[in-house]
Amino acid sequence: MMAAAILSPGRTRLSNVPLLKDVQTFSDVLRVLGARVEQRGHTIDIDASSISHLEAPYELVRTMRASVYVLGPLLARFGRARVSLPGGCALGPRPVNLHIKAMRALGARVDIRHGYIVARSKKLHGAVIDFDLSSVGATANAMMAAALAAGTSRIQNAAREPEIVALGKMLTAMGAGITGLGTHTIEIQGVPELKAVRRRVIPDRIEAGTFMVAAAMTAGKVALTGVRHDHLSSVIGKLEEAGVRVDRENGRLVVSGSASLRPVDIITSPYPGFPTDLQAQFMALLGLASGTSVITETIFPDRFTHVPELRRLGMDIKLDANVAVITGVKGLSGAPVMASDLRASAALVLAGLVANEQTDVLRIYHIDRGYERIEEKLRDLGADIRRERQ
Repeated sequence: MMAAAILSPGRTRLSNVPLLKDVQTFSDVLRVLGARVEQRGHTIDIDASSISHLEAPYELVRTMRASVYVLGPLLARFGRARVSLPGGCALGPRPVNLHIKAMRALGARVDIRHGYIVARSKKLHGAVIDFDLSSVGATANAMMAAALAAGTSRIQNAAREPEIVALGKMLTAMGAGITGLGTHTIEIQGVPELKAVRRRVIPDRIEAGTFMVAAAMTAGKVALTGVRHDHLSSVIGKLEEAGVRVDRENGRLVVSGSASLRPVDIITSPYPGFPTDLQAQFMALLGLASGTSVITETIFPDRFTHVPELRRLGMDIKLDANVAVITGVKGLSGAPVMASDLRASAALVLAGLVANEQTDVLRIYHIDRGYERIEEKLRDLGADIRRERQ
């Protein structure tokens, strides 16, 4: 949604924006482009009227993969863009070929030069974009570029995630014609110009899921407000399968953990399937279940850097390619562990909540990319947790 603000020369306001490192990083990307960005509390204003520098540099893009989202909006509004190949969490190979495929389908010339994606087009035109894989990032980039393209575009095998639906509703409010949101085929009727809008950001389903797991692991009871139950169906289903109670009460989700967790098998898949971004947290949970669970990671097959660290705390986990077999243990023992990425760091914090004695999680700066004041929220729920340094 921050990237979509580039599409209009006006002032976009987003509310319910979390105070995250990634939001700060993307704000810096927009500022480098020439936009004026102001954040006050959980509201952020983006004035894209003065954008003139059409390059997103390596120094910023390497720290946050989603910086590549500026490619489509810059190309659509200004006819050219130069964006560094992205970095972000170490989750194995994550090529940008689908992003490039979409821009080329819309009529752009795209090359890779000296580690940068260099794109040019006099005017984008509507096209059929058929993705080999369902990709949230590529779908988002294609939608934003198509919103200013001449004619109608159709994205086939589009991502269905709630975040894509939210972006599509924002583009619609800006003036684009979009149908098929939430399905695998999205059609966009491009318009000559888009207007700035005010939008409220949807609740973070991954943050919500992380706190749900925290309640489940500690046999606690936690009420979550401001969440979307319909965005968490697969997560709720797996928690209930594990013996955790999840109730809807007065618009809240109330999660009641169990002292006796049951094993569960999980296969990660695109929405509405089980989210890969909760795989590590659920592995920590299932490490305490009475029996053997199997997690199959189909989105990022290498996303298991948290496994050696969870083993250090006493978990019984065996890896075979993209499959993890977890045999539950009766308890964990605290130890120094090292976070390797955003969700891995969350899993280690969760495991530390139930481990005997002290657990020190190092390189905790990863967690600030996607969680606002997580240690304060957990402390308010009764956890003995403190942040000593970044």
